[in-house]
Amino acid sequence: MATLLQKSPLLGRAVDAALEFLWPARCVGCDEPGTLLCPECAAGLSAIDQRFACPRCGAPFGWLACTGCTEPAPELGRVVSAFAYEGVAERLVKVYKDEHERRLAPLLAEALRFAVENLAECEPTALPALDAIAFIPATEEAYLRRGFDHMELVARELAKRLCLPVADVLVHHRSGDQRELGGEERAENVRGSFEVAGEVWGSRLLLVDDVITTGSSLREAARALVSRGALVPLAASVARVW
Repeated sequence: MATLLQKSPLLGRAVDAALEFLWPARCVGCDEPGTLLCPECAAGLSAIDQRFACPRCGAPFGWLACTGCTEPAPELGRVVSAFAYEGVAERLVKVYKDEHERRLAPLLAEALRFAVENLAECEPTALPALDAIAFIPATEEAYLRRGFDHMELVARELAKRLCLPVADVLVHHRSGDQRELGGEERAENVRGSFEVAGEVWGSRLLLVDDVITTGSSLREAARALVSRGALVPLAASVARVW
């Protein structure tokens, strides 16, 4: 869903400047003016150390005996998350999505880069070769409500940092609200809700999302990609519910 701002960087910068003038940046954590995330709140983010995280679902401290894995996910390789979904990290995601603070997209992309590079530092052999970045897209309803696809913007920012192309190939069909559902209900709710609209055969993809709760959406999207001949050796999220 490319937008005019994505096609015209100059226009995008002009709009950003206008937004800063009309709605000056304030820290998502403490409301301090002048920055989207102040150093104090950034230091308070609950970073996940990949040495101790579950390699199957990205849950913090799940490397030995994880209680977060709800079902096997042969379609997915390694899963990493940057932060635990609490405190400032939770506010970061919510303000971006629900309060339309698009200027946070680069910060969320940095969080994803942090997770991927942390994995490479902890386990150099665990980072697979990658061909492109795919993302969990918004449903049509969510896109119309927000006016933008939140993970598309983040994926494009991440692509610049990792020097990879974006594979905008997933279509997310309507599914019910996941927030009040348990693990099995979430899995059933999203079953068959993703479609691949593009050629991905043989591609090794990094699949990204904002938050992993049970991993149902991530697994279902990976299944759709794998069914079309892609590989998903790595998935990453900004935050992980724990």
